[in-house]
Parts: sequence; C-alpha cells; structure tokens
Amino acid sequence: MSEHRRKPPQPQGGGRAAARRAAQPSGRRGAHDRAAPSAPASHGEERAYGSRAEARRAAQRGGSRRRGAPEAAAAGGGRRAGAGGAPGKKRLIDYPRHNKYGWRRWVPSWKLVAGLCIGFLGLLTVAAAIAYSMVVIPKEAEAATAQNNVYYWADGSQMAATGGEINRQIVGIDQIPRAMQDAVISAENKTFEQDSGIDPMGIARALFNMAKGQETQGGSTITQQYVKNARLDDQNQTLSRKFQELFISIKIDSEMDKPDIMKGYLNTSYYGRGAYGIQAAARTYYNKDAEKLNASECAFLATLLKGATYYDPAGATEIDSRAKPAANRDRAEKRWRWILDEMVKDGHLEAEERAKYTEFPNPQKPKKNAQLSGQIGYLVDLAKANFLNKYEGMTEKKLAQGGYEIHTTFDKTKVNALEASIKEIYKKHIDPEERPKTDTHVQFGGASVEPGTGKIVAIYGGADATKHFTNNADATGAQVGSTFKPFVLAAAMRDGVRDPDLGSEQGRDERTIVDPDKSRYNGANKLKIKNYDGSIWRNEKGQEWLQRNDGDESFKNISLREAMIHSANSPFVQLGMDVGIPQVRQAAVDAGLLESSLVKSNVPSFSLGISDPSAIRMAGAYGTFAANGKQRDPYSVTSVEHRGQTIYKHEEEVDTVFTKAVATNVTDVLRDVVDDEDGTGKNARLPGRQVAGKTGTTDDNKSAWFVGYTPQLSTAIDMYRLDDDEKSGKKRVFEKMYGTGGRDTIHGSSFPSQIWQTYMSEALKKAKVIEFDEPEELDGEAVWGGGAVSPKPTPSNTPSSSPSQSPSSSPSESPSTSPEPSASCNPWEDWTCEPTGGANSGTDQGGDNGGITSSPSMSPGTDSGGANGNGGGNGGGFIGGSDGTE
Repeated sequence: MSEHRRKPPQPQGGGRAAARRAAQPSGRRGAHDRAAPSAPASHGEERAYGSRAEARRAAQRGGSRRRGAPEAAAAGGGRRAGAGGAPGKKRLIDYPRHNKYGWRRWVPSWKLVAGLCIGFLGLLTVAAAIAYSMVVIPKEAEAATAQNNVYYWADGSQMAATGGEINRQIVGIDQIPRAMQDAVISAENKTFEQDSGIDPMGIARALFNMAKGQETQGGSTITQQYVKNARLDDQNQTLSRKFQELFISIKIDSEMDKPDIMKGYLNTSYYGRGAYGIQAAARTYYNKDAEKLNASECAFLATLLKGATYYDPAGATEIDSRAKPAANRDRAEKRWRWILDEMVKDGHLEAEERAKYTEFPNPQKPKKNAQLSGQIGYLVDLAKANFLNKYEGMTEKKLAQGGYEIHTTFDKTKVNALEASIKEIYKKHIDPEERPKTDTHVQFGGASVEPGTGKIVAIYGGADATKHFTNNADATGAQVGSTFKPFVLAAAMRDGVRDPDLGSEQGRDERTIVDPDKSRYNGANKLKIKNYDGSIWRNEKGQEWLQRNDGDESFKNISLREAMIHSANSPFVQLGMDVGIPQVRQAAVDAGLLESSLVKSNVPSFSLGISDPSAIRMAGAYGTFAANGKQRDPYSVTSVEHRGQTIYKHEEEVDTVFTKAVATNVTDVLRDVVDDEDGTGKNARLPGRQVAGKTGTTDDNKSAWFVGYTPQLSTAIDMYRLDDDEKSGKKRVFEKMYGTGGRDTIHGSSFPSQIWQTYMSEALKKAKVIEFDEPEELDGEAVWGGGAVSPKPTPSNTPSSSPSQSPSSSPSESPSTSPEPSASCNPWEDWTCEPTGGANSGTDQGGDNGGITSSPSMSPGTDSGGANGNGGGNGGGFIGGSDGTE
C-alpha cells in the first residue's frame, strides 16, 4: 500500500483532548500509533496496520505473517483484544484450551481424554482390589444343604414332608463322565478351562446372539453358576447380588482347581423332577449311575440345565401351560442335537461317535415319591400347583430348594371318607378279572368344595398317586352330560329368551325372563330344533337336527322343573337355542367353570354337556348356587411360611354373578330332582337334610356324573372307563360302560349318586343341619317353546302332532345310514362321528390356580344327554344322517 494513502499523523498537543489521547495508549488509534514506523516504509518491508479492523483481525488470529501483527497483539490493540484474545499462560489442565477459539476451545485434547480415562480406570482398579480383598467366600454347606417342604392338613397336623429337594447324592469328579463335563462346557461356557471365573466376551457374545435370535450360551460362566447355586443363599436378580457373584467367582477361580469347580457345579445344579446333582438326575431320568451315562444322555441332561420346566419331555403344564409334553420334547430334542454338534466343533467328541446318536435318548416316565402314595400325592400336587400359580415370582426350582411350610384346605376326615366311599363301590361291583371286557380301566374321580369359602376340602384323584398318575379330580376329558343343564336354566332365568318378533330388528334384543314352573316346552322325542326366531336350525350342510330323549321317551308339553326332574333333553336343547348359546356359556363361566374347558361351537347339543370341566370346577360352580349366587374360585392353599415369615396368604375374592332369586330358584328345582319320587337323583337323599343335585350321563354311556350340594358342602362324583397307561402305547379313548359292574348301563343315578350319598353322610355327620333359603320371587313369565301348544281355546282338545314326528319317514330312522367312526371323522361337519382326544384335553388344575389350562381337544360334535337311567341313545341326529340310535 502506498504511503500517501495513510492518514496523516495528528498534531501533538492541542489541549485536554490531546492529553487524554496520550494518556490512553489503547485508544482508537493506539494500534496505528504503536504499529506505524517513524519513517516511511521502504519497498519490501511489512507494512503496519492502518485501520482498527485490521488490528482487530490480527489480534484475533494471534499474529500474522506480517511483522507488525505480533507487536499489535502484544500491545492489546483493538477494542476486542481483551475479550477475544487467548490467555497468555498455559494451565496444568488446559480446559478450555488456551490456544483455540470458538467451539474448538471446548473440545478436549487427546491427552486430556487419555489422562481422564487412565485416572478413571485406576480408580476402578483400586475399588475392585478393595472389594476383592473384602469378599469372603461363603461355605458351600450353608447354601447347598437341601430342606424339606412340609404340607399341613387344614387342622394344622402334618400331611407330608416332601418336595424332592433332598434327592441329592454328591459324587466325585472321577464318577462324572468326561462327556458330561464336555457337554456342559460346549453348551454353557466354552472358555471354562481358560477363563478366570468370568468371561466378558461370553457376556457380549450371548447378548449379540440373542439379538440375532440364535441359540446362545448363557452370559454367566460355569464358575458363576456354581457360585449362585452353592455359595450364595440369594437368588434375587439384583445389581448388588450380581456384583457379589462376580467377585466371589473371581476369588473362587483363584483358590479352587477347575475340576473341583466343575464337580461342585454338576453336584448342585437342578435338573427338574426334584433331582439335584448329576447322580440324582441320572437315576431320575435313566435309572443308572452317573458314571454309566453315554454322551447322548449327557447331552440331554445338559439340556435340562437351561430350564427343566421347558425341556423335560414329560411336560410341566401344572407350572406353565406352555410346557406341554409335545412342546417340551421338541425344544429338548433341538437343543440336544445342537449340544452334540457343538461338542464336535469344540473337539470334545469325535464325528464318528456323534454319528451314532441319531435317536433322541428318551428318559423314563416320571415316578412318584413312595411317601406320596394313596391320595397324598394328588393333594400335594394340587397344593403345589395352587401356590406356584398364586404367588408371584415363585418357581418350581425355588420351591424345590425347600424350607416352605404350606398350609392347605384339605380335611383329613373328608378325604378319607371320600376315598372309602369310592373303594367300597369298586370292591362290591367292579371286577376286572370276572368281567375283563367291561370292568377294566374303570376310573372314579371326585371333589368336595365349601360353597361359602371356596375351600377344596377333599378330592379323590385315583387309586394311588404312585401308580395312577392322572388326577381324576382334575381335568380328565370326561364330558359332564346333563349336569350342565342347571347352567342353561340359570341363563334363562337371568338373561331370558329372545323375542322372535323383535329380536331380529336392528339394535334390539328384547328378552323375557323364564319362569321354570309357568313355562312349557315341547319335550317330544326327536324334536326338530329351531332357532329362536322359529326357523329350522340347520348346520353348514343344510341338515336339520332332531333331538332325542333318553329311552326315546316323549313328554310333549312339560314345565322346565319337570324336564329337569326327568332329565328330558329336548326342552333344554330348545331352551338353550332360545336363550342363546353364548349366554348359556357365559352363565357357566360366571358360575365358576373355566371357559377353556367348554367347547367353542354354538351347536344345539352344547346345552347337554358336551364339554369336559373338572370335578373340582363342577363342585365349585354348583357351590355358587348354594351360596345364593356368590361365586368363589376353588383353592387349596391358605398360607405359606418360609423361615418363620408368612410369604403368602389367600385373599378371598367374591363375585355376585346371579341374583339371589335366580340362585334360589335353581336350587329349588334341583331339590326336586332329589326329592321327587320320579327324580333321577333320588339315590342321593340324605335323611334329615335338604339336598339339591343333578345326574348326568353322556352319549354312548362313556361317563356318568352326580353333582349335588347342601348349604355347607358341594361335591361332584364322576365315573368313566379310560386306559391312561401311557406305557401301553394305545390311543387314550373313553370306552363304553355297557355291562360295567354287572349293570346293563351306567348312569349318574347309579354308582356316582350312591358314592355321593355315602360320602356326604359321613362328611356331614357332625355338621349342623342347615336348610336352604326359600326361593325368592322371580320376575319371570310363562314361555312356550319348541312348538309347545299354548292352553288357549282351540277347536279340538287334542294337541296337534309334535313337529318332532315329521317327517316320519326320515332317513334318520334308519341306523344303516349312520357313518362308522373313523380317525378322519370331522365333528364340525358330521356330528355322528366318534369323539376323539377327550382324554388328552389338557390339564385343568381344578380351578385351583385360576387357569393353567390347555385348550380342550374334545370333539364338539358328540352329543350328551339325559341321566335318567338308560345311557345311550340320548343324543340327537340330523335328518338324512344319524339320529343317535346305537
């Protein structure tokens, strides 16, 4: 820049203004005055800054290639030199950074970051060292000693001390097959031989594989699992316990040899079925000593360590409905195969040896503890299931660790009385040797519930819990037959029947409450069933349904009370259609039956008991009527204590599902079933006591029931023939009971009602005599259904022929048109097919746990009928198909 363009210097002197400028070296022109040379700059020299803007920029840049800039910056030139300039001295912790500007001043240097990380890691190391030095390894004996679970009768006396938790035998490492050790290493902790008790990479790998949905090893090492099983008496998944486990694992790894850790782990792990340790597991699943296990069996036992509840092929539906035998078998087989393949990959198993194991090593069936013979085993299992399902956080493994005192509702006197009553009938009438074709596989079941509390006071599960494993008081698949009819009547008195004229109009559901005495229904045999609007009911094939009565007896116009007394089928089938099958189903559920135990189809025969609830649930549901409409779920555990502390206590839950008027009128009708001379339940009378009840016999005489109650006690008894010996390999199907016990037929009014009467007489011997409340006035009306003839004046006093008689030449009269049962029979398309799968319909834990129930597989097409003494031929049939004739 040429010299002549510079601003000429100001004259010196000039009064106070000049003095002020002289006293302020950092003034507006300070930078120019300090930077400008006293003589003109020669060619090539760095020029001085000639303006405040240039001086400011130079100060912000911290210098310039021009020589004048550092001097200006040093002199603090410009108005912003103090604010925008950098500190003159570098600090020990250079943050914010002294030689950076703008956002760069706040970005820490790599040296600062590295220093902080090193310092933080150093602190962690010191803390870890202190924590490690303070850790004391718990004694194994203090945590690994198993205890009993004690079950108590309702009176407080001891019922059983069991649980399987003492099923443990410690063995040395030389008695544990190398294949078992290798299987666990390949499945659980591949770095076991090299790690220091923990495996950070293993944890990361487990999380990564889990995110990918692949088969994973656990994040914990074998050492950590051994510490958790045997050294820590705390199974809570808390952060503090995890840290404790971590440090103890490191310390144990430094003080114990790897073989000793492996021995401790395999001897303390839980393998399901109450087996602790590898020796108990080998005995439990393969009935051999651990040292005799082959690689395939070892791989299966290693599979159980992932969770016996979900990998035991026997299933554990009493714990979780997802743990069904088939599902468990599939999971176990996949993991068993994976473990063997991993052993080959890891060099623990030769490929040639692996090739030998193509078949899954099926373990033996579960065996009952010999101490749990008779009814005790059934009672313990029921109470165990109740506690596991009611107490949040309780698992089978935790319960098996022992130390729990479980107080039950079971009354020892009543349990013994129920067992004695059934054994007496069996001894007198059932003789498999004399009548092998009719008396083999005869089963009885029963349950007794207090209506006012829901307590299960007695059950009969079978002949012996150590020999007969199915609890007959629980879900068995046996259809309940006509014992279901009270729920149809309750629905009619609570919800009413639909008006055929108004019910079809959009948005309207006009209903009429039914009076059981004023109303009349057509009780004709082979009644043609109609929809509520009067149209003929047809299935998806267009076929009509003709309903038969037991013994082909016709009643024509009959009150619902009389229909219940005689167990006529036609009136209740048509009543169910008029009320609506969904309403009938809801009434049964409200009374206490599990919805999962009821068939899903809305077919007419639903009202005749083609569903298969348990004896416990049936007793509880009838108890709802005895309790004047107040429903309580049946239960078997009152309280549980652990180490002196009460950890669980039953809390009563009561729902009013029926009005007192409805409940007392149902009871009044059921009293006549027992009291009337023509009543099917007259064998159940108790001298001096009021009894209400209902018989039930299913189609083809395959099951028979009696369910009845007094104000204090409700009891259900069932009888059927079923080969439930899984070792036989036969398909489990219900067998006909024609000729059983020397009787032509078996029905609810025979052996079941006799057992009920004998048991209840003994159970209530010392109980106060209490009468039912009088039936309250029911705001019901007279309803005429099923083509019943109204008593209006007519030209003729002779009723017209029943619609059920037409067409008289129906092909349904010909038994020859009845299709033969077959494996491919579809009951949704053909109701004449033989029911299948009922015996395998899953586990209904008696309502005791509120719903561990698999969906019933009972065919909805099988009709069940009355219980007045004849059994078969009480179903219905399609016009053009079978009419139920045997």
